[in-house]
Amino acid sequence: MKYSYLGRAGLKVSQLCLGTMNFGVDTDEQEAFRIMDAALDAGINFFDTANIYGWGENAGRTEEIIGRWFAQGGNRREKTVLATKFYGDMHDTNDGPNRDAGLSAYKLRRHLDASLRRLQTDHIELYQMHHVDRNVSWDELWEAFQVPLNQGKIGYVGSSNFAGRDLVKAQYEAKARHFLGLISEQHKYSLLCRLPELEVLPAAEELGIGVIAWSPLDGGLLSGNALNPVLGSRRASNAENVNKHRAKLEAFAALCKELGENEANVALAWTLVHPAMTAPIIGPRTLEQFQNTLRVVDIVLDESTLKMLDEIFPGPGSAPQAYAW
Repeated sequence: MKYSYLGRAGLKVSQLCLGTMNFGVDTDEQEAFRIMDAALDAGINFFDTANIYGWGENAGRTEEIIGRWFAQGGNRREKTVLATKFYGDMHDTNDGPNRDAGLSAYKLRRHLDASLRRLQTDHIELYQMHHVDRNVSWDELWEAFQVPLNQGKIGYVGSSNFAGRDLVKAQYEAKARHFLGLISEQHKYSLLCRLPELEVLPAAEELGIGVIAWSPLDGGLLSGNALNPVLGSRRASNAENVNKHRAKLEAFAALCKELGENEANVALAWTLVHPAMTAPIIGPRTLEQFQNTLRVVDIVLDESTLKMLDEIFPGPGSAPQAYAW
């Protein structure tokens, strides 16, 4: 496994981040345990989750599974750089009007303490805002984050789904308070979703914020299975989206065949080319899927391959040249 610093922090994380969104949903607890054990054995130390995973009335289930895995001992917790997120509605009927999604100081405190209980730990390395809440000022946010930072309940603060302007504002306000500010931004980024190259990735690179790519396979479209889905699978039910991108996916499949690599691994390796990128999130449902991704960090895409990928999946260009003379 290869490792990178997370943004401008001194924290080293694996260049593959284990996403746990499927745990407790499509992946049962024992298989989740096997995947997490295999991840540590492979040198993956960076695990990402969120308080809402499990979804709906089962929100929190994924964190509970991870907590029970930690409780087995064997230095599992000590070996793991743990990241979780807050923002969404956790279906707590005692919250009243504050049950709605958001980032208030009230929600931060309650959601952090609840995540710590579910995860069976006393600290979280990376606590991330799952979405922007422009109803909450940075005065409120940075003051609220300072409390658990001082208490040692969290080590660093990250964001997710922030626009470039939100990253700039966050760091400007943090600097005024002599805070480190954000060290990471988790953002949707893939060969089929290159919009972040316009503003978000350049802003993150300039500000020293490490980017973590979510949905790097774009919901499975880049997995290599989209063109020939199994009957009854989620991809089979998404035929309209597959047909929309069919020409690109066919060209991509042909290129990967020439390279001797599967489509998923090439798509994941491509995300790591951008200098702002720390790690793509892999979200295996089975141990076999996990094991098939491990060679991603060893794949080197040469200039001619990158050029061909640009031709198949054109990017938006650079700002402001992409939209100004």
